[in-house]
Amino acid sequence: MNIELLSIGDELLIGQTINTNAAWIGQEMSLIGARIVRTTVISDTTEAIQSSLDSIDSNTDCFIITGGLGPTKDDITKHTLCNYFNTRLEVHLPTLKKIEDYFFKRNRPMLEANIQQAELPLNCVILNNNYGTAAGMWFEEKGKIFISLPGVPYEMKGIMLEEVIPRLKEKFSLKSIYHKTALTQGIGESFLAEIIYNWENSIRSNNLSLAYLPSPGLVKLRITSYRGEEDKKIIDAYFDELKNLIPEALYGFENDSLPQIIGEILRTRKMTIGTVESCTSGLLASQICSISGASDYFMGSLLTYSNSLKISLADVSPETLEKFGAVSEEVVKEMAIGGRKKLGVDCCISTSGIAGPNGGSIDKPVGLVWIAIALPTKTIVKKFQFGDNRERTIQMTVSSALNFLRYELETT
Repeated sequence: MNIELLSIGDELLIGQTINTNAAWIGQEMSLIGARIVRTTVISDTTEAIQSSLDSIDSNTDCFIITGGLGPTKDDITKHTLCNYFNTRLEVHLPTLKKIEDYFFKRNRPMLEANIQQAELPLNCVILNNNYGTAAGMWFEEKGKIFISLPGVPYEMKGIMLEEVIPRLKEKFSLKSIYHKTALTQGIGESFLAEIIYNWENSIRSNNLSLAYLPSPGLVKLRITSYRGEEDKKIIDAYFDELKNLIPEALYGFENDSLPQIIGEILRTRKMTIGTVESCTSGLLASQICSISGASDYFMGSLLTYSNSLKISLADVSPETLEKFGAVSEEVVKEMAIGGRKKLGVDCCISTSGIAGPNGGSIDKPVGLVWIAIALPTKTIVKKFQFGDNRERTIQMTVSSALNFLRYELETT
């Protein structure tokens, strides 16, 4: 089954809102064996919607529209669909009742614009919205299915899962595709491809596909089987092999996160942790604490942006600072050791770097970062070079620090 997606909204075109709906629909459709062949974003105009409807590919089986179904005047999707399908709007009493109940339960006044949301095309199947006031619509015309959904993500997802996907499965003979995704950190895409060259060739020779999905500091590796879950054991075996190839980089699968994995290790071992941060300014601590229940193991953080605070809060030696500078192996090591004592924790991780764009030198260029981990039995220090983009350097410092910590905890 071939699917086209049409996302309506000026806020998407100007970058004010990220089009997460298209990404989510693409993921869900691939899981049921459907194929997204085109995604388009257009403005909130009748002409743009009409033009998109007129240009649907002849091989498209299903056309999904998101957006333009709210109570405001610029939400004109259903009016355009009425013209396209030569029908008219009429109040749909079950939808009107749902809207009335929605406002009654929230003790909010119901406006005329809300009542008009119950006016829906006569010749469509109404798709119930249990999360808002804009109903979805399902049309069938000339051998194609047309689906119109609200653009609010949680409303769209609810209708897709409860109404659209079950109907598509009934309508088409679909064979589920099976995906599994490994999460890696700290190895660039091209270098990673060299390391796993033979592993990748073996995958492709087994009629499986491998996709590289890179983002700053991270690369996801997704294996896909078009035969469905019958290849699950084979794919699991490939990822077991990958763990042995890149143990420092591979940290989890699917929706795993480094803070979650680190939290599980610390909680299991009944260990506590703290941070001493310079260039990351508390962002590392924030990530560790992003997991519910982090208070079981996270004790606190020392933000030591200045040299004077490195000395007074983390017990860094003034002589060490004078001799080696704040961004150095020696200083970041003392930060971690001092922080471990001051915070009274089992494990302390420290960061010091030159995020830029200013402050670099020939010996210490912008993007240079040192990270140290102080454990009960040892202190480990690593050097990184992240480039000259400040935001990216800070982001990659945090992800690298978390993965460095994860690996040391798993192997110590």
